[in-house]
Amino acid sequence: MTAEPSPLFDTVEGQRLVAARTDQGWREWGPYVSERQWGTVREDYSPNGDSWGYLPHDHARSRAYRWGEDGLAGFGDRYLRWCLSLALWNEKDPILKERLFGLANEEGNHGEDVKELYYYLDGTPTHSYMRMLYKYPQAAYPYDHLVAANHARGYDDPEYELIDTGIFDGGRYFDVFVDYAKAAPDDILMRVTIANRGPEAARLHVLPQLWARNIWDWNGRTDRPQLEALSSSEIAAKHPDLPEMRLHIGQSSTLLFCDNETNINRFYGKDAPGPFKDGINDFVVDGKLAAIRTEQRGTKCAAHHILDIAPGAEAVLKLRFRPADVTGDAFADFDAVFAARLADTEEFYAVVQDGVTDTDARLVQRQALAGMLWSKQLYHYEVRTWLLGDAAEPAPPESRMHGRNIDWMHLRNEDIMSMPDKWEYPWYASWDLGFQSLPLAMIDPDFAKYQLLLLTRDHFMHPNAQMPAYEYAFGDANPPLHAWASYRVFDMDRALTGVADYEFLKRICNKLSLNFTWWVNRKDEGGRNIFQGGFLGLDNIGLFDRSAPLPMGGTLSQSDATAWMAMYALNLMRISIEIALVDNAYEDMAAKFFEHFLYIVEAAAKHGGLWDEEDEFFYDRLELPHGDEIPIRARTIVGLIPLFAVEVMQMLDQPQLPGLARRLKWFLANRPDLEALVSNWEIPGMGHLSLLSMLRGHRMKCLLTRMLDEKEFLSPHGVRAVSKEHEAKPYRFAWGGQEFILPYWPAESHSGLFGGNSNWRGPVWMPINYLIIDSLRVFDAYYGGEFRVACPTGSSTMLNLKEIAHELSTRLIGLFTKNDTGHRPVHGAYPLLQTDPHFQDLPLFYEYFDGDNGRGCGASHQTGWTGLVALLIRDYAK
Repeated sequence: MTAEPSPLFDTVEGQRLVAARTDQGWREWGPYVSERQWGTVREDYSPNGDSWGYLPHDHARSRAYRWGEDGLAGFGDRYLRWCLSLALWNEKDPILKERLFGLANEEGNHGEDVKELYYYLDGTPTHSYMRMLYKYPQAAYPYDHLVAANHARGYDDPEYELIDTGIFDGGRYFDVFVDYAKAAPDDILMRVTIANRGPEAARLHVLPQLWARNIWDWNGRTDRPQLEALSSSEIAAKHPDLPEMRLHIGQSSTLLFCDNETNINRFYGKDAPGPFKDGINDFVVDGKLAAIRTEQRGTKCAAHHILDIAPGAEAVLKLRFRPADVTGDAFADFDAVFAARLADTEEFYAVVQDGVTDTDARLVQRQALAGMLWSKQLYHYEVRTWLLGDAAEPAPPESRMHGRNIDWMHLRNEDIMSMPDKWEYPWYASWDLGFQSLPLAMIDPDFAKYQLLLLTRDHFMHPNAQMPAYEYAFGDANPPLHAWASYRVFDMDRALTGVADYEFLKRICNKLSLNFTWWVNRKDEGGRNIFQGGFLGLDNIGLFDRSAPLPMGGTLSQSDATAWMAMYALNLMRISIEIALVDNAYEDMAAKFFEHFLYIVEAAAKHGGLWDEEDEFFYDRLELPHGDEIPIRARTIVGLIPLFAVEVMQMLDQPQLPGLARRLKWFLANRPDLEALVSNWEIPGMGHLSLLSMLRGHRMKCLLTRMLDEKEFLSPHGVRAVSKEHEAKPYRFAWGGQEFILPYWPAESHSGLFGGNSNWRGPVWMPINYLIIDSLRVFDAYYGGEFRVACPTGSSTMLNLKEIAHELSTRLIGLFTKNDTGHRPVHGAYPLLQTDPHFQDLPLFYEYFDGDNGRGCGASHQTGWTGLVALLIRDYAK
């Protein structure tokens, strides 16, 4: 099946994407440097698993990393053998600003949180052009004050942010723009533009940095990289694994050199000569002459610029990192290259945003996609080596062999991956990655497919077919979203390229079939097709910690786990049917998943299942050791997730699939008990489609009535995670002298459950809302415009399912776009963010949003799944 490819691939950037299918050169360099390597599990060699305490921010400038690198506005090759980034100093801070600062879980009143203001502004999929902004205060950065103020606050108080200190008042800060452009795949231009927003002249030290990742301390390599000054404006960069490069500096500066090695004097009381990783910091800030190499060579260097910038003025710095065999003036075409790459970027997004006419929505969409692109990083973590230790280093503590990730010794990650957030979540999570693949597929379907395939590969997927969850506990279970995401990406890729990538679909289907079996065998304790998935990424959604044994014993049969599995079965059925159209061998797989879907629906709907006839809602069910079963009548999105188990397709009229048609007709004739439980899938709907769903029309209307009730789930900004009804009347459950309470909290969590850094008890979460919208569109394809319900519930406005999806999209997009007062709800009650011309058009893409007012909460750069707003804007414009 072929069709006309999108004009996206006629653009200059689109042609680079086409070329990258056979030659990865244009993808070799990118923003692959993490924003936080410190405080991560993979760098933790402590006996007690305290990753934040083992390598805190205060140590980061002085300790060489084992598994990666971090930096401000970092850019590097795909293995980070060479890294570029920026350091700043305002002559008031106690250290150079080389990386982003934030709080550990125990330091914040709502968990870990980055305490910086920075924004991703633009980018292309091959990173031929990238642009970001960092806002650097002119006063001393309040490191200790931020820790103390947050630590003193309770769960009922809001987080204390950098902007709350008043440090940006009066414009007393620098806007630092960092742009990268490629003249060729390995010819990297770096431009730093600094604007003084304050009322007085201000001095700033700007230190663009180049360094080699430490590859020698861990295994005793003797062939080290080397940086050496050839002149005051040129540095030779020699690496044993790469061709020789040159760093050219386009203005007067002082070159400073040290080594990317741990300061053993600081941490171990040694008296070694150094210089160490923190040498440039110690020389610039503390004036320690011995901290740098006077011979001007090492494995880390900086070009030190001291700028006095008048109020309202700007200064521009230019650097270029290119192969040594490229001759000529490095800056003769510098501005022309930037102009060309920016023109390429504008041409590319003119196609991507075709049809999006609202200027503000275009701005939001482009910055959301920029966040997706900037949030790529090298993720390197070999669990076996981490557990057993490196040859040239002391052995890890013995306790490691009884702790985290011990069952994942096979796992070996060294890939460019899409991160949920490169500071708060600088590691992948399996269901996040599924969501992230969709907006990425808008602009780079090959990379989106690659991301989905990665987690199914042998060095990721467990031998028992479990997919890794995230580095804190690879053995946890995230919702099985991969099949849904894979088919959506397959379809988007087909629409863009004009070609159906059946090889991708077969590979993903084969591996996901194994993973489906793992779920059936490991997460269905009673063998009843009712599932106990545990945590499932929803943190504190339940009364109890769903990853731990229940305090009263027994098991918790979960509405969400069971619905996810029904959805998984349908998604794999849909994929199998798609493949069976070109390979009949997949008909049997389609029939297998069809049957399993029906068995799950039967279990969830029958007496003793998860549907509650009294409340007409789905609830988790507590099953006690002595046989009692108690519904947990907490009104949460757990009861809405059955909406997601829906597919429409040509079922019985498939002459290409005679075997499948026979199997389905057999079920129609021989299992009327199963047929009666699901929607009328034997009755063709719009376009002669058949509908497969956990919900017949009555139950779907019951769920929609709850979901669209503004006194319950429907907020001005989307669907809440918990019914607002629980604000005045929290759900209470008494057992054994204890009372468990589930209230409605619209914003940050008021509990320490799961560290307190996430809250599913009320806020609006973009991924769940996106799945609701996606499911409503699927239902609408079957029912058409005649199926209407009141929206909002109780009003006289009757909308069909497509119109409801449109209404929810409007509310979600409205989190980021300006409202009638010119304010963006995401910015909350900060006048500076709402009205200042240097802030007001810089939305952040938060982890979740206040269920009452839309204020952004949690991780501030989670364009991982919040980047789905880019898709909503595209579909809204259609």
